[in-house]
Amino acid sequence: MLIAIDGNEANIEGRVGIGQFAYEVLSQFAKLKSPDVRFEIYLKRRPVSDMPRATSGWAYKVFGPRPLWTQLALPYHLYREKPRPDVFFTPSHYAPRFSPVPTVVSIMDLSYLFFPEYFKSSDLKQLKSWTAYSVKKAARVVTISNSTKDDIIAEYGVLPKNVSVVYSGIKSGISLAPHIYSMEELKAKYGIKDSYILFVGTLQPRKNISRLIEAFSYLSEKSRQETDLVIVGKKGWLYEDILAAPRKFGVPEQVKFLDFVPDDELGELYKHAQCYVLPSLYEGFGLPVLEAMQYGCPVITSKVSSLPEAGGDAVLYVDPENSKDIAEKIEKLLSDNDLRKKLIDKGKLQVKKFSWEKTARETLAVLKSVGEKSS
Repeated sequence: MLIAIDGNEANIEGRVGIGQFAYEVLSQFAKLKSPDVRFEIYLKRRPVSDMPRATSGWAYKVFGPRPLWTQLALPYHLYREKPRPDVFFTPSHYAPRFSPVPTVVSIMDLSYLFFPEYFKSSDLKQLKSWTAYSVKKAARVVTISNSTKDDIIAEYGVLPKNVSVVYSGIKSGISLAPHIYSMEELKAKYGIKDSYILFVGTLQPRKNISRLIEAFSYLSEKSRQETDLVIVGKKGWLYEDILAAPRKFGVPEQVKFLDFVPDDELGELYKHAQCYVLPSLYEGFGLPVLEAMQYGCPVITSKVSSLPEAGGDAVLYVDPENSKDIAEKIEKLLSDNDLRKKLIDKGKLQVKKFSWEKTARETLAVLKSVGEKSS
């Protein structure tokens, strides 16, 4: 069987979100020993250095033109390709409008439908239009939580049998990365205190970071004097209010924005944090919840969308729209060492349920199923 994959989301530096998901799945595909399957990875530019190496069963095909690649170059290539793939997979929301082979698309979440005010108008228009036709034309939709599956069925009228849930794994190799910096060096590098609360995620309104900063300002004076709020993540969109929030809520010195942090540093930050807080308004899954657990970092997160599927009974849940509730849970965790230990122990059990190898095997089973029907 020949499986073609749009590899562009994986073929970037500093991957987050869909890029991370695509890269991890492709990396595991390249490791799987499946003699009956060959992979062709379609790209608009040459593969970056850490993409899997080409082999007899793993080939890259780079072609253009780059503008409107998904709608022009990709379908043209699929129609001309000989032999023609049995199935085409895109790890993103976007597939070509016209394709001679059955297509499987991966949908992370439908936040653009539920929180349209948090997206730029140009991005929102494309997300709505391209995702709608991609889902409609797909032979199968892969998504990363039962919560998002229910959303897809409700919003797009897809039959339940045509939506497959495949949970994400945990970022491969992050716990094994060589630690270039000690925690003492990182504290000096970033100017953070011994005690800190950690957030990891893209700076965008849906992550509810401004309300987290507001909650931090409600902590007791002692907690605020002894503890920093450390925010790790790239600037996404509509982030101006987030950057202005520390001054707005009177804690400009205690909130540290670190931007993107390399894996070896991020692991150390997780391991030494008092807790990880993700008060998101909506998540397709919530990978940082599992990453925090992997490092023995207790977690506070929202009881909405898919987050209970990731967190199980190993986290403290909050109402993401109630900053006082968020503050109370943080204060509780800062002051209760027994609770911290209990959550850390439960987190170690919860995290064992997820792996990228499992994600890849289950995704490959979906692709084989679709490809066999077309043969």
